[in-house]
Amino acid sequence: MSKLVWDKVGERRYETGLDHGVLYPMVDGAYPKGVAWNGLTAVNESPSGAEANPFYADNIKYLNLISAEDFSATIEAYTYPDEWEECDGSAEVAPGVIIGQQSRKPFGFSYRTKIGNDTDGQNHGYKLHMVYNGMASPSERNRQTINESPEPSNLSWEVTTTPINVTGYSPTAHLIIDSTKTDPRKMKMLEDILYGTADVEPRMPLPDEIIELMTSPLPTEVTVTATDSGTSRYNKNASELQENITISDTKITGKLLYVDSYSDFSTDESKQKGNFLALDLTATNQGKIMTQLIGGSGEPKEVTDGFCVYRITNPKTQKVSVTVSKDTYSDTTVYDLSGLTCAVQGG
Repeated sequence: MSKLVWDKVGERRYETGLDHGVLYPMVDGAYPKGVAWNGLTAVNESPSGAEANPFYADNIKYLNLISAEDFSATIEAYTYPDEWEECDGSAEVAPGVIIGQQSRKPFGFSYRTKIGNDTDGQNHGYKLHMVYNGMASPSERNRQTINESPEPSNLSWEVTTTPINVTGYSPTAHLIIDSTKTDPRKMKMLEDILYGTADVEPRMPLPDEIIELMTSPLPTEVTVTATDSGTSRYNKNASELQENITISDTKITGKLLYVDSYSDFSTDESKQKGNFLALDLTATNQGKIMTQLIGGSGEPKEVTDGFCVYRITNPKTQKVSVTVSKDTYSDTTVYDLSGLTCAVQGG
């Protein structure tokens, strides 16, 4: 048991800001292609419903029935993507010719709000918001003459939603992902889906897909450890290369011994002397591992034997990069070597 403490350092959280707006026009009940929404200024969320309806019997309040909850919002922006016009009841009948009062297309919408706290400021984290099955209502637009204090028109749309099914839960039209509580690797996987990659179009997944992504194991994970002292690497035991190597999070510490002759490491005589770091790297689910010594002369290489030996010339500036991938999933970790000490010849 512990006593409650208010306003601990790091726990004074707040939300601020709005960015990364994306529109996803609906196609056959899915949201297959997103477009960036520039100029977004506000999303005012307006949940409603969830009201108590009391019933009385035997001269007492017998029960409360809660009405269904609804999600609506107001989107404000200085501009909008061309794809929004069909969601706003417009149609382009010829290049640059727009007619209004047409059928309105349902859409999905995502945006990001930032999370701040007393130690990290506004960069503590963020929340991803996903709105499903939205429908825009006709909106008022005020046109004013340009005067001595011109301002851009701030456009506004009222948006209502229809909840969609979620396996094991009540239907919803609003899903929120908090980056401060989510595995950053899974967060990146979700953002690659929402925002697209060089090879894949952006789309908005349905709640069931997101829940499965967030609750399932990663496609592959890599474990990086110091090679055991009695294990031979290129005909030298790790005990001849290093001492007390520790890996904590992404920082590698310990001592690298000086090696006078390491001919099996390289055919280049200039690279057969110096300090060497031996690491074991294993991936789950037959993931592919690529590694590189950043700040060295070597190119990225695939780890096929479960280990890699790096020739370290300056641990203060060099880093070890490890990338594990499987199918479309990829994750890179960069290890800091500044905690390593290097013995010199004769030392």
